[in-house]
Amino acid sequence: MGKVTGFKEFERKDESYKAVEERVHNYNEFTVPLNETEITEQGSRCMDCGIPFCHSGCPLGNLIPDFNHMVHQGEWQKASLILHSTNNFPEFTGRLCPAPCEKACVLGIIEDPISIENIEKNIVERAFKEGWIKPQPPKTRTGKTVAVVGSGPAGLAAAQQLNRAGHTVTVFERDDEVGGLLRYGIPNFKMEKGIIDRRVAILKAEGITFKVNANVGVNVSIDELKAFDAITLCGGATQRRSLPTPGIDADGVVQAMDFLTQQTKVVFGKEVKDQVLATGKNVIVIGGGDTGSDCVGTSNRQGATSVANFEIMPKPPGHRSPTTPWPYWPLQLKTSTSHKEGCERNWLINTKEFIKDKNGKLTALKTVNVEWKMVPGQRPQLIEIEGSEKIWPCDLALLALGFTGPEATIAEQLGIETDARSNYKAEYGSYQTNIPNVFAAGDMRRGQSLIVWAISEGREAARQVDIFLMGKSDLPSKDMAGDLVGIQ
Repeated sequence: MGKVTGFKEFERKDESYKAVEERVHNYNEFTVPLNETEITEQGSRCMDCGIPFCHSGCPLGNLIPDFNHMVHQGEWQKASLILHSTNNFPEFTGRLCPAPCEKACVLGIIEDPISIENIEKNIVERAFKEGWIKPQPPKTRTGKTVAVVGSGPAGLAAAQQLNRAGHTVTVFERDDEVGGLLRYGIPNFKMEKGIIDRRVAILKAEGITFKVNANVGVNVSIDELKAFDAITLCGGATQRRSLPTPGIDADGVVQAMDFLTQQTKVVFGKEVKDQVLATGKNVIVIGGGDTGSDCVGTSNRQGATSVANFEIMPKPPGHRSPTTPWPYWPLQLKTSTSHKEGCERNWLINTKEFIKDKNGKLTALKTVNVEWKMVPGQRPQLIEIEGSEKIWPCDLALLALGFTGPEATIAEQLGIETDARSNYKAEYGSYQTNIPNVFAAGDMRRGQSLIVWAISEGREAARQVDIFLMGKSDLPSKDMAGDLVGIQ
């Protein structure tokens, strides 16, 4: 695959970015694409590995060496066909996936790995530009109806696969636009929403019906759902984690997802009452993951006076940790483009109190430095370091602490069993709940995870629904080898 000596001739080259001074004044994507020659050279670096471990790193099982080879040969349309054979939405993953495939790349053992994610993004963008991506409605209909709850990546993937099988599919989305967290949880500067809209237009042209402002169990009755022959639940893990910390009720302590959603709605001219703004404020983002990073980038664009990021875990090493050797997902420091736009990062720090004034407004945070004590056979113990307390001026604290699981409304009203983490019980491989015609996939089933897992589970669940309805299925399946490298 690729050019036999390509990995020796060409170094890895990634997209560049517009200058910070330019990009922080708007909410547009700011990547500067490589030209076609440069992308072709990147595809040429693929090594023709005896065992392509990138397949194992990718939960979708993308045929990575195959589409790299097509890019190397200039066969872009063939590359698009190969890419779409396993991934319904490479324009999403090519922007948002952390690329576990690259961490499992064999070349990555000795050199910089293949720039798989960027190649993927360029393939799909070329395909849209050339008009190769067209609606593919089924030739016949089965007469079976399927409800899909949730229009995030899992729901959209399940809907497209089920529609291709010939079933009549209706997608229920509780927000006012399709996309789930892709729409309002991901800032526009990471993925402009026209990227979602053009794909949804394809899905609609294929015959899928979308109902927005449709909150199942609230303003859409469970009885309406029960009228379908099968139900696929892809509602995500949307219960936000909070902190049992004094002062958490202060005016100025805000959940990150509320903050991000408001700003994205404002970008598109939607009315937002009492928008939370970072403008002119000392902002502290609690939580060091991708959502925390998104809050940093949004705060800088809103004109925050200062932005700090707190993380209770130790600072990861700059290079792959020996505890996570190749091809496992590495324990390694990640510095996002938002961090580079301006942010003070702090590790091993715990918030002890949100300090507020007599009117209940947040004015500061009290913190303490911590360390983790590791005892064999026991859970790690969090130890506070005596005398390390500190007061941080703070007008806005954003809680980016992840999610604890899906909301219980649908489970309670349908009678679906849940596990200890509140996830909807549906055995991996069958995706079937304790109610035979009800299936669950994505974060609602497995807990908070990656976009590639969501799409993969949506695809796999669709196949199981098809088998349930028809006794067999021609939809593709795969052995999800991503578990081999520990990507959850």
